Amino acid sequence: MITATIGRIFLDAYNKKYGTQYDAQSFFVKVYYPLFFDSNKYLQWVQNSPFVQTKNGQKVETLTSNERKEKLQDFIKKVEDCREPDASIALGYPASEEKEFATTSGQVTNMNMPTGKDDIFLSWLGSSLGVGLQGGLSILFFHAEILLDLYDGWRLYRSALTEINQLKGYQINTWNGQWLTHRYDTKSFCQDQPMAGFTPFETTKDALSVATQSWIKILISISRHFTNPQMMGYVYNFGQTNTTIGFIPFSLDHIRKPLQLYIKFFGTEEGKKAEILWGTEKGFQLCCQKGVIGIEAMQPKGLKQYMTPDKEKDIRIPKYNEKQIINFHTYQIWLLAMLNNEELWTKSIEFAQTLQAYVNKDKKLSTKRSNLVKNILTSTSKKAFLLALSDIASDIESFKKIEDNAKIIHMMPTDNVPYYLTLIRFHYAGLSNKNNQ
Repeated sequence: MITATIGRIFLDAYNKKYGTQYDAQSFFVKVYYPLFFDSNKYLQWVQNSPFVQTKNGQKVETLTSNERKEKLQDFIKKVEDCREPDASIALGYPASEEKEFATTSGQVTNMNMPTGKDDIFLSWLGSSLGVGLQGGLSILFFHAEILLDLYDGWRLYRSALTEINQLKGYQINTWNGQWLTHRYDTKSFCQDQPMAGFTPFETTKDALSVATQSWIKILISISRHFTNPQMMGYVYNFGQTNTTIGFIPFSLDHIRKPLQLYIKFFGTEEGKKAEILWGTEKGFQLCCQKGVIGIEAMQPKGLKQYMTPDKEKDIRIPKYNEKQIINFHTYQIWLLAMLNNEELWTKSIEFAQTLQAYVNKDKKLSTKRSNLVKNILTSTSKKAFLLALSDIASDIESFKKIEDNAKIIHMMPTDNVPYYLTLIRFHYAGLSNKNNQ
């Protein structure tokens, strides 16, 4: 199963990095168990496992060290005695059912695949390396460096639980998401003081808990840290009813692209402020249905309404509202990223300037010309654009720029046309905004 595969990748990388020779069971007993379960606050709660089963109403939080060690021995004995592993001892494996898989089964197959005892221990390591996201889903990454960095975060979560009485446990996957984002923040992370500036907590009722990180922040952080063009992940959810999305490629090049373009055209400081707006149009699960997470998944919320223009309603960029201006800039950059041609930024600006000059040249004809330009700006197809353009072609001085854009639209893939036309509309609105100041 996938959890065991991830566990194996991690353990091999751990042994190589630290010069150890742990097998799955010895690592579980000597390293994993002390971190996760040898305390009155567990890092992870595994339903129906020996670690959470108590007698006479006793709570896990009140177990003594010896009682916890007894549970470890119970677990090891159950592993030794089992013929067919179930989800109570092998995480990500099917729940115990005689005839068919239960709704709490996950990552299962109808193929007859042998499961060794090592795989059972490895499944715990792999499950604990899942990166929790807002919305309840998690990602298992196959990249060894990410897994080792997540392990470093385990130790810090244990320290936080020990030092902060009101901080609740059982949130290792949620912690992983917060930790990875912080770990790959080149500006705030300090190797010598890894917890400096790291405040992933939120208050819920009377307890302090780890806040769930957004998927886009996690992937942005990963895309900045690694130069890989692509990285594979496994998307799933373990809960009362498990969800399996499956193997999803994350196109790191495409995730980086709009961030880099934003900084190029609007500066680093504003680019940082814009990060919370990326990937807000659709939920992560819906984005996964495309089969890959890339530029399309980065779409900021609210742009869709401008992709279908209304002749009665112009795009209006606010003059002094910084938040809305940044929002509009994310729209422009995402459109450019989808077009995958930086030259179209200049071409679209020049075309918008040409249309502005055409409207402003003769005040007596400004209303007529504005209507003709509006026909161009509200076009949604090649044919409509070229027809509207022909109405002003004979009456414009910068015919070369008109001709260039006609060629661009004509040669452009049909799917890209709405992106380019919308980008022109935004530039035109921006010019109008400047002229009215």
